[in-house]
Amino acid sequence: QVQPVESGGGLVQAGGSLRLSCAASGRTFSGYAMGWFRQAPGKEREFVAAISGSGTVTYYADSVKGRFTISRENAKDTVHMQMNSLNPDDPAVYYCAARCFGLEHFTLRPADFGSWGQGTQVTVSS
Repeated sequence: QVQPVESGGGLVQAGGSLRLSCAASGRTFSGYAMGWFRQAPGKEREFVAAISGSGTVTYYADSVKGRFTISRENAKDTVHMQMNSLNPDDPAVYYCAARCFGLEHFTLRPADFGSWGQGTQVTVSS
């Protein structure tokens, strides 16, 4: 298993941008699909974006399409998520997660990912 560790969260004004990163040490990184999830207070953890091991397939939640971009650097065992046009619906703890099987549109639930990071807080001020 790989062990994800997130970084890059913080406070940003509405309309601003943040870039989250996730370093995943452990076994062959390119063999793992990676995902970003978020959880706001009082809400369930929800899918945000995911990328296949090769980086050729990506999925996004409708709420972030066109604003967030997930990418990965397999040579550095790292996945990133560029978040633009942040709005008051985006604040949450953002989690990076790894999945050791293939990535399909029906494998985007939290339960489909086996390894999780500790999370990083994203706050948006109006």
